[in-house]
Amino acid sequence: MDQVSGCRRGLRAAVAYVRGAPGTHVWLTVLFFTTVALHHMPPGFEQDFLRQRSTNIHELSQNPIRVLISSAMWIDGGHWLPYALLYTVFHAPAERWLGTLRWLAVCAAAHVLATLVSELALLRAIQEGHAPQTAVDTLDIGVSYALAGVMAVLTYRIATPWRHPYLVLLLVAYAVPLVTGRTFTDAGHFLSVLIGLGCHPLVRGRGKARNPKETPAVPRG
Repeated sequence: MDQVSGCRRGLRAAVAYVRGAPGTHVWLTVLFFTTVALHHMPPGFEQDFLRQRSTNIHELSQNPIRVLISSAMWIDGGHWLPYALLYTVFHAPAERWLGTLRWLAVCAAAHVLATLVSELALLRAIQEGHAPQTAVDTLDIGVSYALAGVMAVLTYRIATPWRHPYLVLLLVAYAVPLVTGRTFTDAGHFLSVLIGLGCHPLVRGRGKARNPKETPAVPRG
């Protein structure tokens, strides 16, 4: 009987956890099924299939809204479990804190703006001869821009004295690839972090974690 009660409590807790961040878990579910679908595609077909859903210059010029949405529903490389962990650590807490609409606004801002700016920079590089013409059809899918933006906006959720070390580590983690690799994707990731930090107006009134050294407020009667 105790085992049955424990299972029920565990099930209720799991349901409550998922209901607290519905957008995160719906997104993860979609990514799971699209990842499974990729594993059943022939390699040659897979590349063409993903390229049609990629936010490269060619597809953005033809179907910008469609590819901006569809590119966030696929994972290049087909490894779902690491993203399940990252979504649990970052996306789910952010959605529970901000609410689904504000969380989704952060994701959309980081994904869309970073994509457009990085692809416009690539287009200019092509026009000036600094990048090959074939770069207009590069494969550019994934959820990493939105993830970087959410990781950044969570800075405002962290109480001092941990907030500043977290921010420094985050900036370093995305600045190092930008300096060493200097790809347009690295630039998009770093820009996503800045966009997430720029979403501060969305966190107003949502509260933040309290410094453990602070004295809790005493309610007045």
